[in-house]
Amino acid sequence: MPLEIITVPCLSDNYAFLVHDPQSGKTAVVDAPEAGPIKAELSQRGWELSEIWLTHHHDDHIDGVPELLAAYSATVVGAKADVHRLPKLDRAVSDGDSFTFGGEVVHILDVSGHTIGHIALHLPETAALFTADSLMALGCGRLFEGTPAQMFASLQKTTAMPDETTVYSGHEYTASNAVFASMVDPENPALISRILDITAKRKNSQPTVPSSLQLERATNPFLRAHDPAIQAHLNMVGAAPVDVFTEIRARKDRF
Repeated sequence: MPLEIITVPCLSDNYAFLVHDPQSGKTAVVDAPEAGPIKAELSQRGWELSEIWLTHHHDDHIDGVPELLAAYSATVVGAKADVHRLPKLDRAVSDGDSFTFGGEVVHILDVSGHTIGHIALHLPETAALFTADSLMALGCGRLFEGTPAQMFASLQKTTAMPDETTVYSGHEYTASNAVFASMVDPENPALISRILDITAKRKNSQPTVPSSLQLERATNPFLRAHDPAIQAHLNMVGAAPVDVFTEIRARKDRF
């Protein structure tokens, strides 16, 4: 049976995700911004929390861990490179590592840039990619610790996945990201169509996360630094994609 994934809104604009294996009954949560909504969703579904998968050390992704551990006997998984500033880990993982959850292999990718030691988790059988604050819906995370070159390389890892991959990112930033994207890539018909969809969803308080990797490739300017139209709009025709990405990220920082 396929894994079931539930989006859990937290705080003002964060998301956690429950990953449930119907066969074993195990449930993992990807990031824990706050415990209350996660516990409520688990209770409503009659699920017990088995594992906590942490993508990076920022408070709005880990603050709920102590309360969850007080309520459930859960294994905590996080980056070995980030062990000094994460909650106590039961399993420390690095780029290229994998582990099994519910009979499915979970692959670890180092996607440093937003922070050093940020990881993403890829479940190829379920076609799910948990990216938190690396690849985001119509954006990418601000570079608090890493360099543009690091983030660019990290995003190349995520775009190597199949088109049908679903991207579960960590925040409801899509509407503001869309405004910026339209300034960088104003004539992209796929982006124009996506903005209409985003506007309708947010008007009805519907989440815009997750998204498909195919859609991100077609509309996310941070994945399109190679695109001639974007390069022309930035007066960077023929520039190396990493340099175009660096310029896009700098403009977003000033946006």
